[in-house]
Amino acid sequence: MKSFFKLTILDKFILKQIIEIFVLGVIVFTSIIFASDTFISLIKQISMYGMPMRIAFMIILLNLPAVIVMTIPMSVLFSTVMTINKMCLQSEITIMKACGISLNRIAKPVFLFSILMAFIAFFINETIVPITTSQSKTLALYSIVQRHIPEGKKNFTIKELKDGNYLKRLFFVEKCEDKQFTNVSILDLSNENKIQILEAKTGTSALEGWQFDNASVYTISKEGKTLNTSWIEKTIVDFGSDIQKQLDKRNDGSDYNFIQLIPYLKKNVEGMELRTLAKYQVRFWEKLALPVTTVIFVLIGIPLAITPPRVKHNRGFLFSIAIIFCYYLVRAFSFSLGYHYTILPVLAAALPNIVIGFTGLLLYFRKAKLV
Repeated sequence: MKSFFKLTILDKFILKQIIEIFVLGVIVFTSIIFASDTFISLIKQISMYGMPMRIAFMIILLNLPAVIVMTIPMSVLFSTVMTINKMCLQSEITIMKACGISLNRIAKPVFLFSILMAFIAFFINETIVPITTSQSKTLALYSIVQRHIPEGKKNFTIKELKDGNYLKRLFFVEKCEDKQFTNVSILDLSNENKIQILEAKTGTSALEGWQFDNASVYTISKEGKTLNTSWIEKTIVDFGSDIQKQLDKRNDGSDYNFIQLIPYLKKNVEGMELRTLAKYQVRFWEKLALPVTTVIFVLIGIPLAITPPRVKHNRGFLFSIAIIFCYYLVRAFSFSLGYHYTILPVLAAALPNIVIGFTGLLLYFRKAKLV
């Protein structure tokens, strides 16, 4: 066992090339994911909710660990296929074969590197990602609340729209200094059946929204009849409730690590909707399955990268994209089945690795007989 982890000149030679391309792969795939998913989501939040650019940049940094965890398996596959394919084109694999070096011996440093990256991905996903994901959501809500505070202005109005087109609330504020509001009137049209008018002498900002003390509330019907008049000692206008609902819908357990999810599911299993529970359970098992994907990708990447001598072009990039596409296609299908309990959540999380891994084993042992 000790000799297996001992690196020789051949191991260091292969690892040097693997690591160089791996770093490039992390940069490329991280940029692609940000451009296609995270960045577009942030642009929508900036345009719809008025999120400041500096807050959006901080959210990008906080989302970076979660994206890197996803790109580690892709980058390991990319570096493996590109390196092995390059060695084939330069006849290095042929020379090693003539010297009696087997495919298993060539693949040893690659598998060692993939195992190390699997542990690193698991560590990041369990220690850093839950914290940064939670902070990212909190920061997004906080920025939405803070955007409504026009410091130092007098006699101004603010419109809050619903679905981007319809008036939800109309605010009139006499003065705002040190985040303290004076003489505030609010026309609330959020309820289709009635209109509410809130008047307060003072108010301030809180994480949940705007807080008003000693407010008078008048409830009027659509026909103009006064339904109710009340006095409220403390009330909060909940800016950001719409985006909070969206964040809650997208929550799949990423705020918790593997250990935290166990007691959380036991405690809330009876109160959860069936689909929500299934999503959390799939996420629970995926925390173990995702790092294993790093090794599985190497298993299928090595035999596909070894091409016949007559091939004169490096097809590593195309092979990498094809494998990643097939993996995420199977993943989306299995997760969909898992979310509806068509299959067990543990099987839904493991199915992509089973399919890719079984195919990789067949190709690997077939190629090992030839090399």
